[in-house]
Parts: sequence; structure tokens; C-alpha cells
Amino acid sequence: MTELTALPQWQHLQELASTIDQQHMRDWFAEDEDRAARMQVESCGLYLDFSKNRVTDEVMQTLFSLAEAQGLSDKRQKMFAGEAINTTENRAVLHTALRNVSDTPVLVDGKDVMPEVKATLQKMESFTEAVHSGAHTGYTGKPIKHVVSIGIGGSFLGPKIMTEALKPFRHSAVKVHFVANVDGCHIHDVLSELDHTETLIVMSSKSFTTQETLQNTQSAKAWFLAQGGAQEDVAKHFVAVSSNVTAAVSFGIAKDNIFPMWDWVGGRYSLWSAIGLPIALALGFANFKQLLEGAHDMDRHFATAPSERNLPVILAMLGVWYRNFFGAQSHVLLPYYHYLRGLPAYVQQLDMESNGKSVTQSGENVAYPTGPIIWGSEGTNGQHSFHQLIHQGQGIIPADFILPLNVPNQDDTHHAMLASNCFGQSQALMQGKTFEECFADLADKGLEEDERERLARHKTMPGNKPSNTILFDSLTPHTLGALIAMYEHKVFVQGVVWQLNSFDQWGVELGKVLGDRVLAGIHGDQDDADFDASTQQLIARFKHANAPE
Repeated sequence: MTELTALPQWQHLQELASTIDQQHMRDWFAEDEDRAARMQVESCGLYLDFSKNRVTDEVMQTLFSLAEAQGLSDKRQKMFAGEAINTTENRAVLHTALRNVSDTPVLVDGKDVMPEVKATLQKMESFTEAVHSGAHTGYTGKPIKHVVSIGIGGSFLGPKIMTEALKPFRHSAVKVHFVANVDGCHIHDVLSELDHTETLIVMSSKSFTTQETLQNTQSAKAWFLAQGGAQEDVAKHFVAVSSNVTAAVSFGIAKDNIFPMWDWVGGRYSLWSAIGLPIALALGFANFKQLLEGAHDMDRHFATAPSERNLPVILAMLGVWYRNFFGAQSHVLLPYYHYLRGLPAYVQQLDMESNGKSVTQSGENVAYPTGPIIWGSEGTNGQHSFHQLIHQGQGIIPADFILPLNVPNQDDTHHAMLASNCFGQSQALMQGKTFEECFADLADKGLEEDERERLARHKTMPGNKPSNTILFDSLTPHTLGALIAMYEHKVFVQGVVWQLNSFDQWGVELGKVLGDRVLAGIHGDQDDADFDASTQQLIARFKHANAPE
């Protein structure tokens, strides 16, 4: 494949960027009354206004052409078809199969995986209904009232953030708690408030050996036994989402309460699988199914819509434009909805773990920036802190403003104020405020002209800061499924353009290996000579601080 930066589309985009860098969006809006109407797309319950971006029609068409030159259509088809596009692990990438609500077969190595996917969903549904109805009880016969979901990474973030976002849809039968941090304070604080006879532990680890998850599950088991439960009672209070059936059974989990995982689903794409069992327990299986259906609708849109009407493709190529041609190092997500406040953290893992790479599929070092830093916070809180940097800081930070048009059980005054801030911030970022406007505003302040000029310079905002605005009627499970799938596919498209494998995470794996080795060093089971001098002294200080008196 031709080097990315040598492609004619790349060269043309460099030329366009140098021209557009001298232009202001404020002028474009004044000169083109159709700009906003032309730069909007709506599908799967989501509405995108991307008119407040530093792009022209020519830029967008060249970006789409660049994506095709990098093989987007072909690689997209291969992903949906179950080909092994995760080349470093020789695996298919089929989170889309998990929400395939059609009757279309999906083949991996010639075998249709859909019967097993559907069987797992049926098992999740039966178990969820058993817990909610009281048919599944604890060892004393009491119904389950609390569920503690133990996982980390994608096994934690997905379930936690989805149930948080869909709080108005929560089922009344149980309350779900989430634990990820291996810091013992977290698991202690959660369990100390619960009655062990009414508590179900859901342990999510494909290998059943993930260090943090296994330790927290062992601590939960120790707590359960100390409260009066017996080893034979573990089967009623612990379930697992894992491929390691042997280890789960040895732990005491009933074989019927082990839910499968597959190697063609990465952790950060796994909420659609049995990893989503805590979501089903929190919301009810019908709402979990709606989540899958929303994602499936976005899959169909992504697979079939032309680039100029394709939500993930548009967002992805705008990101490429700013990352590679304007030097944007980060991208901020700004959900103007309290329950969606966890979305930036979810997309942060999805994006940065997928495209935080510096080697191409062919093993060559990349000669251009790849994945940006993803961050953000809920509106309007950020307006009183980090928005200052977005408005007046050096460089640009592209932003996604995200807002539901309707919110259940909220009075109109609050929501109208929230919407006005959302729309006002995107307008301010685009429009800015000129020195002349600021100078005029100070006319009646009784200031000397020199002082007016000095203050006006401080008050001037350059504007020309890009943003997208994403709206939807209300945040339902279906809408949330579509929203998350949209960001998944955005990341995929950018990985294709940058020639990356977006589905491995060797940096994460190295950290796990070294963490295990350092733990052995702390316990005295690893030779000090195996560590660098800095790590040796850190281990020594820790061991000294925790030595028995």
C-alpha cells in the first residue's frame, strides 16, 4: 500500500489546510446561508450538525476520498464478514455479531457464530428473569437485592457507564454496584453496606486470571464466607463471565452460571456480550435488547450509507483533518446530560486503547500523529473550568457537544437552561469575539483609551474553534446503543486511514505482565536483580513500610 502521506489526497489536504488556516468560519456562515442545512446528517435517532467545523465541501470530499484510498470499503466489509482483521492476534473482530438481531449468518473460520451468540443471550435473559422474579435466591432463600459487578477495563466501564446513563430505565428488583479498582477501599466500601444473603457477585474476566478482578473476587468470597456463607453456598451467590470454565468451577461457581466469551471480542467492545449481564440485571433484559438493537441499526447505517451521509465516517474524517493537518492533540466530549457524564471515560478507553499506536499494520513506524487524547466532562460544569482553555488557549481542541432534546422527570426551566448553554458554547467557539467588539463593549466603563485597549486584548476570543453537535430526542437504550456504536465505528475508520490495527493492545498487556512480576518481587518471589534500580528502591520502600513490627 502507498505510504499515507504520499497519497495525492493527503497532499491536496495539506494545500487546503494552509489556505483554510487563514479563513474564519464566522465569514463562511455570513456568506453561505445554506451551510448549516447542508452540513447535517440524521440517522438511527441521532442528529449531527457538523457545520461548525473548519471544512469546506471540497475538504470533506477529499477526506472521504482519502478514506477510500486507504481501503475503507474493503476493510469494513471484511470486519462484518468475520475475517481476521486483527492481524497481530490472527482474530476476527465481531462485536457487531453480538448485536446482530437479523437472521444473517456470521462466519468465523467457516462456522456460523450466531447460534452460540443467540444461545448466550437466551441464557442471560433466563438468568435475569430468574433474579428479578425471585426464582433465583440466595442460600437462605432470600431473593437477590444487590448485584456487585467485578471487572476492569472494558469489563467494567461498559456496564457501569451504560447503567449510569440509563438510570431512568433501571429495574426495581435489584441495585447493581460496580468494583474495578484493586485498591481494597473500593471493594470494602461496597460490600460493607450489603447483606451477603441478598447479594450476587458477577465476576467478569475472560481468563479468570485478571489480577485486579481475581483479587477483588477473592476478597468478595472471603467476605461472603466470613459473614456466614459456606463454600457450597458460593454457587448461589457468584456467577462468572469467562472462557476459563475450569478455574471458575474450582472457585465454586456452578457450571450453569458461567457465561461464555469469545476471542473475537475485545474487552473495550464487549458490553454487547455476556459482559453486559450487569446491564441486563440493572435495566431488565428487554432494555438490554433495545441497546443491542440500537447498535445494530448503527451497524447497518455504517455498512450501507454513502460517506457524505455516514455518521461514523464523517466524524472520523473530521478527526483525521484536525489531528493530522491542524496539530490537534486532543478531542473533548461534552455531554450536556448528567446521566451521560461517564461517556468521555468510555470513549477514552475505546479510542486511546484502539488507536494509541505508532506502528502500521505492516510493522512500519508511522510518520504522522495517530490517536488523539480523549477527555471531557458533563456540561455545564466544564464551562466554569476547562472551557477557558478551549476558548482562548493556543491551538484547537475539537469538541463534541451531546444533548438529549427531552429529559424525563425534569422541569422545562432546567433543561432549557442546559440546552441554551450547550448551543451558546458551540456558537461562542465558532464565532468568538473580536478585539473591536470587546473595545466597543468597554466604551461606557469610564476607562482611558489605553486601558480599554489593554482589557480588550484580554477579552478577545479568536473563535474559529471547531465542534460537532449531536442531538437525539431522549436517551433511550436504543439511542444509547446507536451512539456507542457510532463512536466504535469512528475509531475503526480512523484506524483504517492511519493503517493501524485498532484491535490489539500490547501496551496494556505489557503493563499486566510487569505488574505481576513486581508483585512477585514485593512478595519476595522475584530476584531484585530482575528490576531496574528505580523499581528496586520503590519495592524496598514499600516492603519496609509494610514490614511487621
